[in-house]
Amino acid sequence: MILYIHERNFGCRVMEYTYRGLPTISLENELLRVTVLAGKGGDIFEFLYKPLDVDFMWRSPWGVRDPASFVATSHTAASSFLDFYEGGWQDCLPTGGNPCEHLGMPFGAHGEVATIPWRYSVVDDTPDRVALRLSVRCYRTPFYVEKTLTLERGKSVLQIEERITNEGRVTLPVMWGQHPAFGPPFVDNSCRIDLPAARVHATELTANTRFASGVYDWPHVPARNDGMIDLRYVAGPEANTSDTLRLADLAAGWYALTNTRLQVGFGMAWPLDVFPALWYWQVYGGAYGAPWYGRTYNIALEPFSTVQTTVVDAVADGSAHYLGQARRGRLISWRRPTAGFWACQASRRMVKS
Repeated sequence: MILYIHERNFGCRVMEYTYRGLPTISLENELLRVTVLAGKGGDIFEFLYKPLDVDFMWRSPWGVRDPASFVATSHTAASSFLDFYEGGWQDCLPTGGNPCEHLGMPFGAHGEVATIPWRYSVVDDTPDRVALRLSVRCYRTPFYVEKTLTLERGKSVLQIEERITNEGRVTLPVMWGQHPAFGPPFVDNSCRIDLPAARVHATELTANTRFASGVYDWPHVPARNDGMIDLRYVAGPEANTSDTLRLADLAAGWYALTNTRLQVGFGMAWPLDVFPALWYWQVYGGAYGAPWYGRTYNIALEPFSTVQTTVVDAVADGSAHYLGQARRGRLISWRRPTAGFWACQASRRMVKS
């Protein structure tokens, strides 16, 4: 006997709704609720571990804004991203980090796709499995981005498959990154970061940095005022600093971020041939410039295709990906593979304290 249930409230399920004017979709099972802003960047702005009611994602002071209705006081290369940055997790493409001039066009911070609407469709919807497919075409470059998010019953794992296609007739460089930011109540000074061997680029530091400039082996970096800092341990807001470190030469593509007080953690794994670098943004109460003004405490651990802060710099040092035109649905002229697959996991006692 088959029972028909119009709106399923058990196992895996999908909910579509409008949040602050934006098309929004939640994927949910017994352990996780993952919520996506399809109307703005395809952002994951909620990654909730239900047994403890802990959301791993950080929220900015202004939260979710609809780019279609928000009136900016002025337009700058940085504000094109920051005015609409709710926190959470974005794709950065075809550049990342700082604004730049590229291909004869200005690009804002973190590129094109994080502030424009994505199309979506639910491609699997059963009690055992739900899957959401999102896609977007860039405005200033001919890149077409597709990604599929999948949850399975009884598993605290979000699987993501993502693909970039060059729909133009010109081979182009591209820089690609993932931008997940974590904050309270998950992040505090009981958190620990575990990841494989890597080289830490402590360069382009802020005026109130904790670090001595240089390149070092993970996890120890010399402090600016003598001593060593162990990067495995997250500082509290009393550290009063803000920096972005960039890790290269990773031995493997994974990390685990664990709150040892709550005994809950978030882990991510990805292919190194797509994302060989990891950016570590750490805001320990010390971001005093616009638009933060000392109001924020958060970190981000971001798989990226390069340690460089723009695609222009990646081209200059040879770390840019190159994507050729699409031909009969197949991708050609990549120096590295064109598709990404990674898994994000939330669970109790992921790493022993």
